[in-house]
Amino acid sequence: ALSDPDVDVRRESLALLAGASSAAVTPVLNLVVAALGDDDALVVDAAAFALGEHLHEAAVDALMAVASTHEDPRCRESAIAALGAIGADRSRGTIIAALDDRPAVRRRAIVALANFEGPDIEAALARAREDRDWQVRAAVDQLDRDED
Repeated sequence: ALSDPDVDVRRESLALLAGASSAAVTPVLNLVVAALGDDDALVVDAAAFALGEHLHEAAVDALMAVASTHEDPRCRESAIAALGAIGADRSRGTIIAALDDRPAVRRRAIVALANFEGPDIEAALARAREDRDWQVRAAVDQLDRDED
């Protein structure tokens, strides 16, 4: 179903996989990673969501590519969310870089950074406290981290 020519079938398959048990999804996770390269942005979005739900660390590099280069901000936002959920240390630079994206992506990056610690994270959050978008600033406040 993930390679079906009908985009609606691919989207629905990914939505179902996101909610399925990890045991049921593990055999097809590589196909879900491959769906990150789909031509349809909503398929890519659904694939990123499913990978984040199943904490598939092998998908981190592909998710970082989507987060950094995909033309659709929904896809970048979903990839950032998945990276935050997975929490792989190598993705922290990509998540921090997302703080320069559109407001929705920046807000998602703040939430994703909650899973990380360190001076680079604190510096990024301090910068985000001054963001021009009030919702980004509010997201930082909701993390309830000290400024120093």
